Amino acid sequence: MQTVVTDAGPYERLVTVQISETDLTSAKSAAASKLSQSMKIKGFRPGKAPVAIVEKMVGAEALRSEAIDEALPGALTEALREHEIVPATTPRLEEVRDIEGGVEAEVRVTLWPELDDLPDLSGRSVEVDIEPVGAEQIDGQVDRLRTQYAELEDVQRPGDSGDFVLINLSATRNGQPVEDATANDLLYEIGSASFLPGLDEVLGGASAGDIRETATTLPEGFGDHAGPADLKVLVKGVKARKLPEVDDEWVSSVTEFETEAELREAIEDDLGQLAVLGARRQFREQAMRQVVEDLEVELPEAIVEAEMEARVHNLAHQLEQQGIDMSNYLQLTGQDEQEFIDGLRVGAAHALKTRMLVDGVIRDEELEIGEGDLDDAMSVIARGANLEVDEVRRRMEESGEVVSLASDILRDRAIDVILDKVVAIDTDGNHVDLTLPDDNEDDGGTSSDVTAADESGSNPEGEEEE
Repeated sequence: MQTVVTDAGPYERLVTVQISETDLTSAKSAAASKLSQSMKIKGFRPGKAPVAIVEKMVGAEALRSEAIDEALPGALTEALREHEIVPATTPRLEEVRDIEGGVEAEVRVTLWPELDDLPDLSGRSVEVDIEPVGAEQIDGQVDRLRTQYAELEDVQRPGDSGDFVLINLSATRNGQPVEDATANDLLYEIGSASFLPGLDEVLGGASAGDIRETATTLPEGFGDHAGPADLKVLVKGVKARKLPEVDDEWVSSVTEFETEAELREAIEDDLGQLAVLGARRQFREQAMRQVVEDLEVELPEAIVEAEMEARVHNLAHQLEQQGIDMSNYLQLTGQDEQEFIDGLRVGAAHALKTRMLVDGVIRDEELEIGEGDLDDAMSVIARGANLEVDEVRRRMEESGEVVSLASDILRDRAIDVILDKVVAIDTDGNHVDLTLPDDNEDDGGTSSDVTAADESGSNPEGEEEE
């Protein structure tokens, strides 16, 4: 079999393969079997009719065309292997021509683009902003901690946002009670939006003894009862938070610190570290975007289209899990179809260029990972999932995720190489130090639990990004 490979662009090749009549004749048997699967031929089970009978029924040209489709994948695979060509996307058939002794197929193959040379990273800088920690922020964290330990006390006034009301509620539909939507002595926080639509609005300003009515919609969790309903609420009492006084005694009883001054100092340190972590993320994103946008490369359209299709597929899957279709998503986000497609194209191109850059760094820097690197990464995963390391390893090996983990480690190292050559500066052009006291690169936490524990904003009863 003769194969001819010609350049068709920076990252495209035209591969011309020949299929002999002998190979086509062999392929006709498989083609006939496939065609006859959906045919009713008297005396033969589906897929078992002889080639001659199938050819008579569908026509010689149709069977020949099916035989070409049957033989071409194997012939192309052999040709690509012979010429060490690795397609980045599914090869596209351009033309099929009859030649003496068989047929000739011309296939366009898109290659994964590579950077011949990495961009010059010297002299690059990215402006970042680290806001100093102020007394107001510290006071806010202290107040959130106080809220965690607040008590509820009865008040003789109308309820407001943040107050709690003790209520009895019942729902009806067309005058008939909805039993599953009835509750007595329910303690509810006004403004929490944690139960039924319309409840917060109707309870605002309500006092003990008030009876409030409103329309609501019972969510899907009510099963057959889900849908519009009328809600009636009896307010039995109003309660407000009574925040504890902040002093050394209270601090030592509820935290690891002995004094209020130590607590405030720890909060200030935590907030400072959070600010640095935020600046790190800002620096990382802006530095990578700057470098990637400066890459002057022409991406193959086939690869961009493939990346766009993958993104649409992933988004559609996520929306489907939320019960939203694509048209509703566009409406909710205020996008028209063309705007959505344009945004996808920009995002796909940026992601592809980023991959080219990272792959180039891995190649030129000869980055590698060892078994110890995988062990360390799995240990982090195990701690986060509260599992034994051996169990994490077993699961990842069974699912094939070890390869993805190794790729992620290499990618992060390549990005670190890039970032090491870019300088973080402030608005005046001065160098900004983005290191932490213990140089903890984990963006997920700080050195103390004081600030992190408050981030949920929990209340006395307990509460609950892309």
